[in-house]
Amino acid sequence: MIKINLPTDEETIRALHIGDEVLLTGTIVTARDTAHKYMVTEKPNDLAPLLKDSVIYHCGPIVSHEGGKWSMVCAGPTTSIREEPFEAEVIKMYGVRGVIGKGGMGPKTLAACKEFGAVYFHTAGGCAASLAQTMEEVLDVKKLEFGTPEAFWVVRVKDFPCLVTMDSHGQSLHDMVEKKSRAVLEELIKS
Repeated sequence: MIKINLPTDEETIRALHIGDEVLLTGTIVTARDTAHKYMVTEKPNDLAPLLKDSVIYHCGPIVSHEGGKWSMVCAGPTTSIREEPFEAEVIKMYGVRGVIGKGGMGPKTLAACKEFGAVYFHTAGGCAASLAQTMEEVLDVKKLEFGTPEAFWVVRVKDFPCLVTMDSHGQSLHDMVEKKSRAVLEELIKS
């Protein structure tokens, strides 16, 4: 298990390869569809210091607000491919070192990971309550007017578990699985 403290640097990220198991500790920012479009079209300055050398989590959390303080109740990954039209530009513009989600992403994001030194971290769906337990503190929320799932949640995590499935060397575990599955299907169809 590789432990990475956030923010991190390009050298640390480029040392990762598909299949590496990672525990992230530090500050991450959640961002979904509305947030990604906003980052690319509006280019807000206040997000840049939060995202530089850090990680975006594709997550629409369930949160609690008690005593003037926010906390995460459930925080599982959402399907990442929806962010494919925006993610490469977000990585480039904000210096993001990693993206967490489920299901992988497409060729534009993979190319950006290779060019700018970023990775895609896959985390398990169905573990939203367990993943929320790694979230020690909600540090801030931005654009709450987008709605709770679509807002930017700035969260301090400790030992957040994930797996590198797209690396900065142009490798994608998702592509490999698809190619192997397609080959098996073709063999089955022949027989």
